[in-house]
Amino acid sequence: MSGGLWCVLSPVCRRLGLGTQPVLLSSLLTGSTTVKWRKGNAGEGCSLPGSSWGERLADAVTPLWRLPYREQLQVKYENQRKVLQTLASRLQELGVDVQKPGELCCPLRPVVPSPVINGYRNKSTFSVNRGPDGNPKTVGLYVGTGRARNIVCVRADHVKNIPSNHKHVAQCYEEFIRRSPLDSCILFPEGGHWRELVVRTTSHGHTMAIITFHPQQLGQEALATQKALLKEFFASGPGAGCALTSLYFQESTMTRCSHEQSPFQLLYGEPHIFEDLLGLKFRISPDAFFQVNTSGAETLYQAVGELSQADGDTVLLDVCCGTGTIGLSLARHVSKVIGIEIVEKAIEDARWNAAFNGISNCEFHSGKAEAVLPQLLSSWEDTRPLVAVVNPSRAGIHYRVVRAIRNCKAIRRLLYVSCKPEGEAMRNFLELCCPPDPGKKLVGEPFAPVLAIPFDLFPHTVHCELVLLFSR
Repeated sequence: MSGGLWCVLSPVCRRLGLGTQPVLLSSLLTGSTTVKWRKGNAGEGCSLPGSSWGERLADAVTPLWRLPYREQLQVKYENQRKVLQTLASRLQELGVDVQKPGELCCPLRPVVPSPVINGYRNKSTFSVNRGPDGNPKTVGLYVGTGRARNIVCVRADHVKNIPSNHKHVAQCYEEFIRRSPLDSCILFPEGGHWRELVVRTTSHGHTMAIITFHPQQLGQEALATQKALLKEFFASGPGAGCALTSLYFQESTMTRCSHEQSPFQLLYGEPHIFEDLLGLKFRISPDAFFQVNTSGAETLYQAVGELSQADGDTVLLDVCCGTGTIGLSLARHVSKVIGIEIVEKAIEDARWNAAFNGISNCEFHSGKAEAVLPQLLSSWEDTRPLVAVVNPSRAGIHYRVVRAIRNCKAIRRLLYVSCKPEGEAMRNFLELCCPPDPGKKLVGEPFAPVLAIPFDLFPHTVHCELVLLFSR
């Protein structure tokens, strides 16, 4: 187990009286009285002796759920403090002295709490696999790992951050596939068809369900039959109580598949769902990125606007913009917004969102940021102030994106929003702040970290969004 994760979770286990020594994952299923640690797509955590399967899952997905919320925030604060200490130390190794009191690279404010603590997720992904009773048609989340070959799929009943309507759709999907004569698809080469379920909801009461299906060798007629049965089940059968706004079906032979690789097929309902955020209306497609905690995102975006110090003369560069939420929420305060996003459907949503909300000072570019941004900035001649906001996935941004930002003299202020700053984002921070390096074509003036503010968009988990302000 990584030292960083142990630093975060060991206080939790002490608080719960579990001791401070990690043990092997294999003890998870033995019922032993020691702490059980595991990693997998369900997350990381420790389980109390005698925990039920539901509690074990909750410990894996939401390892802080047993703590009072105020203590959860303190755990997260300490984690972000270690991130800034690491960044200061790494920068010192590169010859950059940015250390501030407390061995941090910049001031760290307290964690901003989430307005909603339970059931805040507007998107949940449920897997299909063998449950605790061995049934291969169990819909839930994983305890265990593929490497250890001890994966168990457990219903999400005890998981606090997933809302009840998501759990209801998952239960109905489980009922449907257990009625189906077709097998679940656990390992692609072993056959089977029924795969994961994604549920998206909004404050309007909209619910979108997206079901992934491995076609194997089925012909078009057989596929049409399955789609018709699925539609009937959720439209007028036992699943009608889910009141789905949209039901999508995707045939996929890959672990993850975009709309361009295999189109999302609308079986019934509306093609989009809609959400309100900071007084604007946003259209959401099946695979478009939208922060999973809507009310928390509002708090985050308001702070990004304040930290950007953007005014009516500023051009805002929104990198990894998704459906345009950050740029559009700040558009009324700036001269122009330029958004870049790899998911083509998300850009379509962003353009629709701008038009619907009467915002005309935004332009959105579809494509990889490492291809679009260097070309955009290499010919930049606009004299207006340029502020960049970067909100990438956990993988961070490509080196060519960092280089383009670093080498653009017009960008004096940069806001980096990261849900995993100790990961690949740390590499980005170092590239932004290191001394000029002609060999790596980093010739622009380095940035310096100015302020860090964590936002708890993920209560009960060890994660939060860290907004790190850089300037030069």
